[in-house]
Amino acid sequence: MSENGKLNDELVAVEARRQAGRDEARAEAVARQHALGKLTARERIALLLDEGSFEESGALVEPGRDTFDTENLEAPGDGVITGFGRIEGRPVALCAFDFTIVGGSNGERGEYKVLRIAAQCLQHGYPLIMLLDGGGHRIQEGLDSRHFARGTTLFQAFADLSGWVPIIAAMMGPGFAGPSNFAALADFVVMVDKTSTMGIAGPALVKAATGETIDKEELGGPQIQADQAGIADLSALDDEAALAAIRRYLSYFPSNAEQAPPLLDSEDPVDRREESLLTIVPENIRRAYDMRKIMTAIADEGSIFEIKPTFAKSLYTGFCRMGGRPVGIVANQPMHLGGTLTAAACEKGAHFISLCDAFGIPLLYLIDVPGFMVGPTAERSGLARRGGRLLFELGQATVPRMSVVIRKGYGLAYIAMAGGRSFDADLCVAWPTAEICAMSVEGAVDVAYRKAIAAAADPNAHRDALIERFRSQLGSLRAVEAYGVDDIIDPRDTRKAIITALNRTGLRKSGLARPQRHHAISPI
Repeated sequence: MSENGKLNDELVAVEARRQAGRDEARAEAVARQHALGKLTARERIALLLDEGSFEESGALVEPGRDTFDTENLEAPGDGVITGFGRIEGRPVALCAFDFTIVGGSNGERGEYKVLRIAAQCLQHGYPLIMLLDGGGHRIQEGLDSRHFARGTTLFQAFADLSGWVPIIAAMMGPGFAGPSNFAALADFVVMVDKTSTMGIAGPALVKAATGETIDKEELGGPQIQADQAGIADLSALDDEAALAAIRRYLSYFPSNAEQAPPLLDSEDPVDRREESLLTIVPENIRRAYDMRKIMTAIADEGSIFEIKPTFAKSLYTGFCRMGGRPVGIVANQPMHLGGTLTAAACEKGAHFISLCDAFGIPLLYLIDVPGFMVGPTAERSGLARRGGRLLFELGQATVPRMSVVIRKGYGLAYIAMAGGRSFDADLCVAWPTAEICAMSVEGAVDVAYRKAIAAAADPNAHRDALIERFRSQLGSLRAVEAYGVDDIIDPRDTRKAIITALNRTGLRKSGLARPQRHHAISPI
């Protein structure tokens, strides 16, 4: 046989090995995946990335087959597809766990593939995307101390990447144990409704450990992890919607922390004025309104992307663009608990501030906050510490921030929402509807004037007169007289005021005087 003939035979063998891991060679497994309402890992990659941009790494990897019951294991790629591609022309790295191959589990070699991708992200500043579906660590290898005694450096790799590049996890199938641990260290987690789950342990392990029988959805479906626990940032209707959410999320971010967030051309006029802003806030301070209407009126058209929309609804977090520049919004939502800050809302807001600050995305606060939640339930939730973390993350932040007091700015919650001079906002303005004070007037009067009210000839009338007297001191004019805020603005000029301020600020505040230290200690 000629040398060329031998080379051709080897190339044919290599291609046959490569094809064995492709969907076309595994029609029955693909059909089972589709029957579950899921796309295959390769179909997901094709939808997520720019057409034709995927460069696979490690396609020919085989499992180790060196532990009990793995001698004849067939697992092309060791259950995980890794490589590089582009989204909107920008490079990304990804790992897609393939549920059709041994339930998406992977062993030592599959783990090394993921570590290799993470190392490339660290060196070159690529966002890391994990499409998680199934197994995690393969049980047969995990139950062998030769493999497991050394632990794993994956979590150190994730810690090293944190704040350097965006880390994204999509839960696209069963994700108990390993995949959930990966997602816990991601910046953005999206689940798929009716097909994905998350949690420390699945129903079988829960049954073995506690004797409790529980359904996987009840244990860790999107209604639990997105709506109640807030572990997931978004619940998508299907695989396609989840992948579209990843592409949109990345559009607000730089590829890494050394770059500026992407600035887009905007045809939305800077000085656009919305007449509806004059009537959005009710005259009755006890009446609710939807803060999202204000956001929609002031942001670039069609640019709003909410984060954690179903969790801790009294605080809104999300992205928009203002004059083409990405901005992170933190806003009280009067439609839920009057915009009160709960422990869950504080955790939600603190993580979002940290995320924006890591990647140079300025913060916009829209304030209408009656205070922190009070009562025994609030205390048992650890609100004091969680409220402390909200303050802590704002104090750590170096990005520009702007605050607009829409209506109520009460107490420490006002400070936690970047109100006034508390955290050196680059723009601090108020609407004429604003009222700012240390606490609820009614509560303050009842505490400070309890004896005087009780001794009055007409206690109710005396109480009402005191409340009216103090309320007359809360308005925006008095706030600006002492320069607690920069100005009172016409609500219709809010968009222009914010964009003008953004245009004069850089990526970071410079010259911040902070002592040398190794690590600030978060309250949580």
